[in-house]
Amino acid sequence: MASILVPLPGGSGQPDVPTHELLPQAFEAIAQAFYRSPARRGWRTRALRIAERGLDILVSLVALIVLAPIFLILVLVVRLTSPGPAMYRQVRIGRGGRPFLCLKFRSMHPEADRMLWELLASSAELRQEFALTQKLKSDPRVTRIGRFLRKTSLDELPQLLNVLRGDMGLVGPRPVVPIETIRYGGAITKVLEVRPGLTGPWQVSGRNELSYEERVTLDLAYAERHTFFTNIVVLVKTVLVLLRPRSGGAF
Repeated sequence: MASILVPLPGGSGQPDVPTHELLPQAFEAIAQAFYRSPARRGWRTRALRIAERGLDILVSLVALIVLAPIFLILVLVVRLTSPGPAMYRQVRIGRGGRPFLCLKFRSMHPEADRMLWELLASSAELRQEFALTQKLKSDPRVTRIGRFLRKTSLDELPQLLNVLRGDMGLVGPRPVVPIETIRYGGAITKVLEVRPGLTGPWQVSGRNELSYEERVTLDLAYAERHTFFTNIVVLVKTVLVLLRPRSGGAF
């Protein structure tokens, strides 16, 4: 597929640059304009961040090594059951408002974005559902293997790479797409003071049974009051939720 090219400022003598290469810079400019950088606080906050980062590196590295055979199997299954790449990359907003590419095993058809707009254009009921949750419960874009991956949360395993790279932490608010930051209102500044998490209070407190407003409340409370012990508790609860899911996983 040919890239859409846009000219760099400064005249026609400069080379054209693919739009996708300019997107990170554009999101960075937006982040700096609308979100303040994480506040510098006392030694306890710094110690907490060092301890969290140490745990993130240790657990994600061990998990990636142990789960490598499962990764390989899932890559093959996704590729063999539907056309398209095994991985899906989406721009999310990280700590300090910095964008990053969040990784997942692809659970939807390759033309999912186009299909979404067609679905929303065809049904006011679907538009209302998507406006409330940013998701569709009975989403025809999801593949058969994708439903299994989402129900078991296996689609999110590649985010261990995001954790190892420092884009995310093991525990924290779920990373949001840029447009979702609007729904957080003034709370977004506080929420973006911490790394988004592979799991967090939303996942262990009802997940898709909760409204979006309740999710925002949980994310804000975590950002304001979490401790290292809080993270350990959330990790243990996450394991229990995965073993005994109440809401049938994500949708």
